[in-house]
Formats: sequence, C-alpha cells, structure tokens
Amino acid sequence: MSSIGFSLRSPFSSLLLCSAPHSTRNPKKPKPFSKFTPKMALATPTSFGFSSLLETFTVNVQRAENRPLNVPLTAPFTIATSRLERVENVAVRVELSNGCVGWGETPILPFVTAEDQHTAMVKAKEACEFLLRSPAMTLGSVLGEIGGILPGHEFASVRAGVEMALIDAVCMSIGVPLWRLFGGASNTITTDITIPIVSAAEAATLASKYREEGFKTLKLKVGKNLNSDIEVLRAIRAVHPDCYFILDANEGYNSNEAIQVLDKLHEVGVSPLLFEQPVHRDDWKGLGNVYHVAKDKYGVSVAADESCRSLADVKKIVEENLADVINIKLAKVGVVRALEIIEVAKAAGLNLMIGGMVETRLAMGFAGHLAAGMGCFKFVDLDTPLLLSEDPVLEGYEVSGAVYKFRNARGHGGFLHWDNIA
Repeated sequence: MSSIGFSLRSPFSSLLLCSAPHSTRNPKKPKPFSKFTPKMALATPTSFGFSSLLETFTVNVQRAENRPLNVPLTAPFTIATSRLERVENVAVRVELSNGCVGWGETPILPFVTAEDQHTAMVKAKEACEFLLRSPAMTLGSVLGEIGGILPGHEFASVRAGVEMALIDAVCMSIGVPLWRLFGGASNTITTDITIPIVSAAEAATLASKYREEGFKTLKLKVGKNLNSDIEVLRAIRAVHPDCYFILDANEGYNSNEAIQVLDKLHEVGVSPLLFEQPVHRDDWKGLGNVYHVAKDKYGVSVAADESCRSLADVKKIVEENLADVINIKLAKVGVVRALEIIEVAKAAGLNLMIGGMVETRLAMGFAGHLAAGMGCFKFVDLDTPLLLSEDPVLEGYEVSGAVYKFRNARGHGGFLHWDNIA
C-alpha cells in the first residue's frame, strides 16, 4: 500500500490531548501507549499517515464494548434483494489508556452483509474482549489480530466497525481529523441521493424534493420489474430534467434484461452515468457482457459492487476486464482491506466509487473522511443517514444539501450518548 500521509509539526505534544479518568484505568496494563520519544518529536516536520502509524503508534485499550444501534427509517428501504424497515446495526466504542475514545459502526443489510445483528453483536463482543485482554501492541499488529478474529467477507462488517473505532481513537490521540490521516486532499465531498424501489408517482415526488434540496445526481434502485423501472425513470426525468442518473440493480437483472434497460433508456434520450451491479454477483460472464455493451454502445460505465467482496474479486475484474468502476464499501471488506483494494484498482486504471449500507453518520462519517482525504473517488454515494427519521450521532460532519463538510479537529468527529442506546 502506498503511503497516505501528511505533515504534523509536533506529534509528541499532541499525544496528551486525551486523559482517562483514573477510576477506569486498567492497572495491569502498561501506561505507555506510543513509541514516540522526545527525540522523535524534535523532527520538524514529521511525516504521518495511516501507513506510518501502523508501526509507530502503540495501542493500549482500556475499554471496548458494543451495543445495538437501532434507528427508524423515514420509509421502508427497498432494493431488488431485500426490504429494510429500520436500521438494526451495531455500535462499537473503544477507549485507549490515554482516555481517547473511538467510535465505529457495523452496518447490517440483509442479503448484502453476511452478518445479522445477533451475529454481529456476538462477534463484536469477541473482538472487544480480545482488545481488553491484550497487551499494548502496534496499531498494525492489533488490526492484524482483529483481521484474524473476524476473517473474510463472513465478518467483514463487524471487522469494519472495530477497525473504525480503533483508527478513530488513534486519530483522536494524535490530534488530527481522519481526512488528513488518509491524505488530506479535501475536507468536503458531494454525495448523490438514493431513491429506493417505489412507484413512479412516489419516485417523482422524491425527485422533486431532492431537486429543491440541491441534489444533482440521483441513484435509482432498480432490478425487480423491468417495465416499472422504466416508468420510474421517465417520471423522475419529467420533474428533474437536469439530474444525472446512477442505476443500481443490486443483482436484480440478468444480462439480457440489463442491456434491454439501456436500450430503452437510449430510446427516450436518457443515458445514466453509471450502471451498478446489473447482474448476480457470481455471474461474471453476464457482468462482462453488460459492461462491454454499456461502454462500447452507450458510453456508460459499469460498477462492480456485490461482485467485489475481496482482493481476489478485484484482481479477477481487472484481469478479465469485467467492469470499469469498483464500489468500495467498508462493510464489505473492512477498512484495511478497502485501502488495499483501492490501490490495486487505481493501479489498474479503474475508477472508484465510495458507498455504504444503510448506516448512521458514524459509519458514513468515517467513509466520507476517507473519500475526502484520498480524493480519488469519481462517484460518491454516502446518503443513507439522510433517509433516517432520527439522527443518534452527535457532532460529526456538517450537511448542506448534497455537500458534507468535515470541520472537526480530531478523528471522524461523531459520537453517541452511549447510555442512551443501551
């Protein structure tokens, strides 16, 4: 992985930004939590970033716990493969021996994430118990251990939540916002907004609302009924004629149906920016077929989402030329593996999309910081907190229509009233 970093003039003094209450310290654990020394602190400037912190920052956890994070939606969220009535995720809180607290979120979306909430709670507790009994170790080592406890796609969403909390706590410790840790390219992003599978009339109402709020790009969930999908697209175009479209089939079509959608849209003068996961995740031949027709005939990009759940999947997509966009979702692969996939995709010349499941501003804030800091994402789809009827997250990023601004001084900036979600 290439180094993602920035310049920090006085790292040693920033390590004292957090202080833990004496009553919650673990006397069995050593107090030192970093390998920084006064001599190192005199180097001005010192280069820091995620890659360098893996070996230079020692993590000493004094508290780690997880709780259910349940939030109602403004309306049911329906995609081709599932219907969600409410968010039933898992929140993770990690406190280091220096008192700095990090927050993470494990998103649960049936048929997309492998875990349900019960499984996620059990596995998150297992990871938290490991952190509590472990001696101090480097950030790289502890993330490697977490990867072993929560391996592969089966526990990727839980792994992402724990990794988020650990990295957030480290960012809090060194006194920098997360977007700087990941490169510092920008502290803002502009997201699309999703219209789930609804009637044409409901879609038009939502499109009119989002037009007034300043959203230029609409992501449409399709894939359940070909004719209904076309009706919805026409209805939206009538009320928001200047919008850009992203189509997301969530594996709902076969390759012939997906190409038929593109043909019919072309007939009515509609050309989407992107066609996301048009076919089943294991239908590699179908994915490649849709990609080549979409790109060669209509100039439309195709994104692999559900088909991209590992580094091996990305390599297959590259080697067999099956898509030109990779959708990065932390809940599919975790934070560490996402960074590896991003580097492979960039080296191969693929475009990148940052997305999420149905999440609160905890997980979305982390992903947004990462996308803003790296500055390499052509498509940004981090909108689902806007679909919740409540916002349990305090502080965090600022929302102005489609624009998210990261003005916080440290970490990703969002946190929960922990006792209120018990």
